[in-house]
Amino acid sequence: MSTQLSTENRKQPPSIYTVMLFLSMIFLLIAVIAMIIELRRWQPDYYRTNTARPSVMLMPADDVFYG
Repeated sequence: MSTQLSTENRKQPPSIYTVMLFLSMIFLLIAVIAMIIELRRWQPDYYRTNTARPSVMLMPADDVFYG
C-alpha cells in the first residue's frame, strides 16, 4: 500500500469557463426576475384597451395639392 495520494481522484478546480457559465446563469436569472416584476407592474393596463383614445392629426384641406 502506498501512502501517496493518487492523482486520479483529485477534484480539479473550476476553470474560468465554468465560472463564466455560472455568472451568466445568475445574471439571466436576475434579468428574468426583473422582467417578471416589470410585467406585474404594467399588467393591469396591458389588456385594458377600452380607455385608449387614439389621437388623430387632421390636415387642412387647403394645404393639399391636387396636381
